[in-house]
Amino acid sequence: MSDIKEKGMKFLFLIAACTSVLAVFLICLFLFANGIPAIGKIGPLKFLFGTVWKPSNDKYGILPMIVASIYVTGGAIIIGVPIALLTSVFMARYCPKKIYRPLKSGIELMAGVPSIVYGFFGLILLVPLIRQIFGGTGTSMLAASLLLGMMILPTIIGPTESAIRSVPESYYEGSLALGATKERSIFCIMLPAAKSGILAAVVLGIGRAIGETMAVIMVAGNQPRMPAGILKGVRTMTANIVTEMGYATGLHREALIATAVVLFVFILIINLSLSLLNRRAENAN
Repeated sequence: MSDIKEKGMKFLFLIAACTSVLAVFLICLFLFANGIPAIGKIGPLKFLFGTVWKPSNDKYGILPMIVASIYVTGGAIIIGVPIALLTSVFMARYCPKKIYRPLKSGIELMAGVPSIVYGFFGLILLVPLIRQIFGGTGTSMLAASLLLGMMILPTIIGPTESAIRSVPESYYEGSLALGATKERSIFCIMLPAAKSGILAAVVLGIGRAIGETMAVIMVAGNQPRMPAGILKGVRTMTANIVTEMGYATGLHREALIATAVVLFVFILIINLSLSLLNRRAENAN
């Protein structure tokens, strides 16, 4: 009887794993089957390196959206990663037990807040604040980066804290025994030992930032042009797809799907880079 249950559970797990792989395969098939022909019709160079997006004139250059996505994501990482890393260190090594649970619950709550709520927060508080301090309209690359930097915090903090806690305590105690301070033991011994987990958390944050849509639409200005400064409006690839997909037809619709293909390739490159970095770290050890 136990053998039958064990085989049944193995079969169930196999079905679940195959379903996940099949879902990813179907997404890839849909995107590439509908996007690659559009890139061929427009021309790969015109599509990827064109600087004008005017579907009414059959001009489908997405370079402004690619650059804007990279800039906004980079800004979010610059803002969010140091805060998330320091917060994770505090929660893993410094946080008193009395405030750990409320702090942990607050961070988990941040992960569950809908992106549209973050968008309203940025539109009501961040945009007017930037307008008051720096001038301009306030809807800008800076507003999008600040907002995304906040949104990726729970995505990075949770896995990073777990990675730090997974480091054997003997590493920390041995460093203290050799005369190192508490801070040096954490930042020079424990964090390097948890490097793989931290890199994976950062990649998750990058994926969250580059794939975010609604919040970015509300605060980034939604202007399909080459970024002219951090206080100017931009349009990311995700915002471009959501803004125009509702009424797009023909080649216009296919060009938006092709934009999703480019975004998908970006995510693949990021994940591949993480795998290569982890493999190199394992070989170095």
